[in-house]
Amino acid sequence: MSDRLTLGPDAARQLATTTKTTPQMRGITPRYLLRALSWVDVESGVYRVNRRLSFQIGDDRIATYSENGTHAVVPEDLRELPYLRDADAELLVALAQRFTAVSFEAGDTLASEGDVANRLWVLVRGRAEKRLTGRYGEDALVEVIGDGQFFDLDSWTRAEPLPYRVQALTSGVALCVERTDLTTLTERDDALRAAVETYGASGDMPGAEVPIELSGGHVGEPELPGTYAEYEGAPREYHMSLAQTVLRLHSRVADLYNQPMDQTREQAHLTIQALRERQENLMLNHPEFGLFHNVAPGQRVQTRTGAPTPDDLDELLTKVWKQPGYFLAHPKAIAAFGRECTRRGVPPVTDSRFGSPLLTWRGVPLLPSDKVRFSGGAGLGTTEILLMRIGEAEQGVVGLRPASVPDEVEPGLSMRNMGTDQKAITSYLMTAYFSTAVLVEDAVAVLQNVEVSKYHDYS
Repeated sequence: MSDRLTLGPDAARQLATTTKTTPQMRGITPRYLLRALSWVDVESGVYRVNRRLSFQIGDDRIATYSENGTHAVVPEDLRELPYLRDADAELLVALAQRFTAVSFEAGDTLASEGDVANRLWVLVRGRAEKRLTGRYGEDALVEVIGDGQFFDLDSWTRAEPLPYRVQALTSGVALCVERTDLTTLTERDDALRAAVETYGASGDMPGAEVPIELSGGHVGEPELPGTYAEYEGAPREYHMSLAQTVLRLHSRVADLYNQPMDQTREQAHLTIQALRERQENLMLNHPEFGLFHNVAPGQRVQTRTGAPTPDDLDELLTKVWKQPGYFLAHPKAIAAFGRECTRRGVPPVTDSRFGSPLLTWRGVPLLPSDKVRFSGGAGLGTTEILLMRIGEAEQGVVGLRPASVPDEVEPGLSMRNMGTDQKAITSYLMTAYFSTAVLVEDAVAVLQNVEVSKYHDYS
């Protein structure tokens, strides 16, 4: 016999009913991107973005690779140079083989203002800044450049003096090719020589739209110009992408263990959450339609010191100055930006959006997302900060989804019963259809090479 005077908790618990939560899931995030985007219902499954005709441009990067400690240029990527876009592959290989590696340290001058540009530089690794002497003799920062960017194509092609000097901000490696190597190749190839001469005479017009002839400020009765707006002959079309899985549930579980919670409903809920998380990831990082892969060359900004400073975000705002909607960044990048603001004594304002307090800069909210990737390892490498304008009417960024799908349980997401097999397992096809579109190039910009590991001693 026990010395206990009352009924014990373990025995009493056999008569009690537990209070249960619905199944919890650590992977669920606020998914601010999906909530912030303006969604367009696509009737036909294809969304065509008609634009005014623009001159062709590349991505402002020349890809490089390393093999056995040796750096080299990817020959096909030399088509980033306007007069090499239609060049023969053999010629590209010949030019790529003439690049030589140059190492540099922080503070080194890579090129001097006013010197003839005898070399074309391609940064393999590292950051540098372009500076020039301003109108009144002041030292002016033109641009910060990073991995894959090159300088100065115009001066190198025409053998002219550099309009700025280039100074390394970090240590790194560059690949260089001499002006004489280009001359040698033009002597071998008449088409290349003609293309180089045409470029040297007129230059390229990166990002420019075909002009509409107008007259303004005139007096009297001059003859007015005639004009029309030219459209792109092959506008870009966005096809629906998808995330899919097959949810399986045994009929015995659905029949016997369906109270107090519906097993099918709870299984579907968690699966839908996972599909939506994958959707947001693809909308940011997919190589074809992901937002980070659809930033125009002129819309990319490099951090000056690595850590994201107020100056860097201000520079980003100059790229998307027409009704900027949201910054989007990894939580670590937002924390790093907060530290830089604290160090300068300009703490960002907090505003309530989507039911949560969010940091803002110049009134533009910073949306956190763990889908923003790191280069070189999460938390140790570098990341990016996106700035976008939202909405179809604003010529911004829009989310795409079908107007309707069979067995739809959420907008653009269906749950189709595939039947029960001989093992009494019922299968459901879960599908989320989606895509994103950037309507105009200046609707999105990105701050690159953002370092998140810089801390300060405030004591």
